[in-house]
Amino acid sequence: MIIDATNIIVGRMASFVAKKALLGEDINIVNCEKAMMTGNKKEILQRYKEKRKIKAPRKGPYMYRMPDRFVKRIIRGMLPYKKEKGKRAYKNIKCYIGIPEKFANQKFETVPKANITKVPNLRYIAVQEICKSIGGNI
Repeated sequence: MIIDATNIIVGRMASFVAKKALLGEDINIVNCEKAMMTGNKKEILQRYKEKRKIKAPRKGPYMYRMPDRFVKRIIRGMLPYKKEKGKRAYKNIKCYIGIPEKFANQKFETVPKANITKVPNLRYIAVQEICKSIGGNI
């Protein structure tokens, strides 16, 4: 299954992907940088900047700054990643920035319930902007 994350709410997509991965499907997510997070921009950016300052760099918890790893970490939160079935499911999930050449001519699926246009809330921010604000090179 190949999912295009353009204008998709990250949390809703993550729960959908986690359920599919636990069932044993291989899932590839493209355009991770174009996924959206709902809420007030300032509050979201503030929260991630504070999280970045709190931790000791070598002890964790680690916060990824690249959009593909950032999204994959959100998906990990929806999985029982410390159990064997969660570890297997997590290995079945691959995230990409942009569209890789091997997926260029294939048909992408979307998560209809997770589209940003279906939400009445007009406050949202792209994952790319969050990653740039915490120091990611995109």
